[in-house]
Amino acid sequence: MKLSIVIVSYNVKYYLEQCLCSVIRACYGLDAEIWVVDNASSDGSVEYIRSRFPDVHFIENQENVGFSRANNMAIRQATGEYILLLNPDTVVGENTLSGCLHFMDTHTEAGATGVAMLKDDGGFAWESRRGLPTPFTSFCKMTGLCALFPHSRRLGRYYMRYLDKNKTNQ
Repeated sequence: MKLSIVIVSYNVKYYLEQCLCSVIRACYGLDAEIWVVDNASSDGSVEYIRSRFPDVHFIENQENVGFSRANNMAIRQATGEYILLLNPDTVVGENTLSGCLHFMDTHTEAGATGVAMLKDDGGFAWESRRGLPTPFTSFCKMTGLCALFPHSRRLGRYYMRYLDKNKTNQ
């Protein structure tokens, strides 16, 4: 298995449905598996999604165990060489996953990769990248210094706006 995709869900069945439709399109021709961990949703998510996506692996928690623990539950069972943690409100472009796999396979020194995310209006989402969340980086974000000096390598590290958004960056 090349890729295991893990999605943690809690009361978002329609977002999850949209996400899964896009993921399945993006997985076309790839050796991939999809895991959904439901954190005790009360909106009928499991029944709704399970009936529409029979090839998706489900872990149905009886209580909300939190985001990290739920991800780890699926990661332990996943068989992929690579793991993708995906939020259920995400729509994945058709060539995104194959592009990420190609990048990882050709950059063997890389331990992870991220993509340029887009907002609903098509604009670049600065949340696509963030600096190491040190206390100073968090301080700059919380005080507004990163917004006042977005292109500063020291004060603007939260979103790293000093980097060219159209180029691959380390």
